[in-house]
Amino acid sequence: MLADKKKKLLLILIITFSVLGISMTFYFYQVFFSPNVLVESDNDQPIAFRIPSNANYQYVANQLYDQKIINDAVSFGFVAKVLDYQELVKPGLYSIKPRMTNLQLVRLLRSGDQTPIRITFNNVRTKEDLAEKITSNLEIESDQFLSLLQDSVYIRKFDFDEETIMSMFIPNTYEVWWNTSAEALFDRMYREYENFWTESRKEKAKALGLSQKEVSTLASIVQAESQKNDERDRIAGVYLNRLRLGMPLQADPTLVFALGDFSIKRVLNVHKETDSPYNTYKYAGLPPGPINLPDISALDAVLNAEDHNYLYFCAKEDFSGYHVFATNLSQHNANARRYQAALNRAKIF
Repeated sequence: MLADKKKKLLLILIITFSVLGISMTFYFYQVFFSPNVLVESDNDQPIAFRIPSNANYQYVANQLYDQKIINDAVSFGFVAKVLDYQELVKPGLYSIKPRMTNLQLVRLLRSGDQTPIRITFNNVRTKEDLAEKITSNLEIESDQFLSLLQDSVYIRKFDFDEETIMSMFIPNTYEVWWNTSAEALFDRMYREYENFWTESRKEKAKALGLSQKEVSTLASIVQAESQKNDERDRIAGVYLNRLRLGMPLQADPTLVFALGDFSIKRVLNVHKETDSPYNTYKYAGLPPGPINLPDISALDAVLNAEDHNYLYFCAKEDFSGYHVFATNLSQHNANARRYQAALNRAKIF
């Protein structure tokens, strides 16, 4: 009888431990391999999850739960501990896919395999504009980048000064890491500048008698004069002709830049009295640096300037954005009178 009871007890224990073992096995399987990510989006697109620099594990876990990215914080924490993620938090932007398991999510975050972000900057006039646009989608603040742009000692290592530093930035779309530092971003833009200036472009600049920085300065004026890509090379040719003859460039946009008032629509004689190295009515030659961030079209327009005899140009009176060109002052004055009359009729002052 006693033997039968022992056998029954042993059987109960075996069954109990078997059930517990199966339950534990199922639980651990669920913890590691069942979906825990709640992200739902159109077409199952990933969600962007940002981990700031110097963030710790608790911050990450809290944000995942608070943003409703994960359903079960406890199971995520268990897997994170098993994989030692709590000590290996890496900042950056991560793409989290719908229905990921804890194991997949922890491995992604632990790997540091972040998703690059695109930055685009164009239509930039000032350093403040550039700092704001280039950092708008990044972790760094615009003030951090602006401080480098204004640091004469720092920018000297790139062979630029406070007047020419804007020449280093080629407007385009670039892929960078979200948590890229201001210094790393500066380094990246310098590499892109070096890549832009191919041997072919350098030879063209040399043939024009211009340095790379001077090309950028002239291109900024050309860009400010016209948004029409198909006439920029002709405008560049006018300014190059003036430079060769030692004539003042007399470019209205440089006066607007000197005054710092970009609301000016019509440059008047009083503006031309401004004492600034950017006043190309008062001082011959190129100004000290670019008056905006010239795009690739403007830069190439200078490098591939049209060869002609024009010395003057004036906006067309139809306000189309195009210009009429002249080889002599009397012809130019006639063109200018027509445009000024159109401005008066339109009451543009």
